[in-house]
Amino acid sequence: MVYVIYFFAAGFVVLSAMMFFAYYRSRHFGLFIMALTYSTSGLLAFVVAHWWPLVTGFVLAWLLRLIGLEPRVEVRTEEESAGVKEEEKK
Repeated sequence: MVYVIYFFAAGFVVLSAMMFFAYYRSRHFGLFIMALTYSTSGLLAFVVAHWWPLVTGFVLAWLLRLIGLEPRVEVRTEEESAGVKEEEKK
C-alpha cells in the first residue's frame, strides 16, 4: 500500500512541476496556487506515507478550480485556425 501512495505522490509532484512551468510561461496566479497545493500534498504524502494528504490536496485543488482560479481555455474557430496556419506557412 505504501508503494501506491508513493506512486500517486510522485504523480502529484510531477503534475505540480508541469503547473509551475505553465505558470512561468503564462504568469497566471491560479496555476501557481494549484501547483503549490499539489506539490505540498505530494511531498507531505512522501514524508508521512499516508493517503490523507493526497485526498486533501485533490479536494483543495478542486475547490480552487470551483472558485475560478483555473486559467481559461481559448478555443479557436476554424477560421482563426486557418488564419494561423496561413501565417505559419509564410
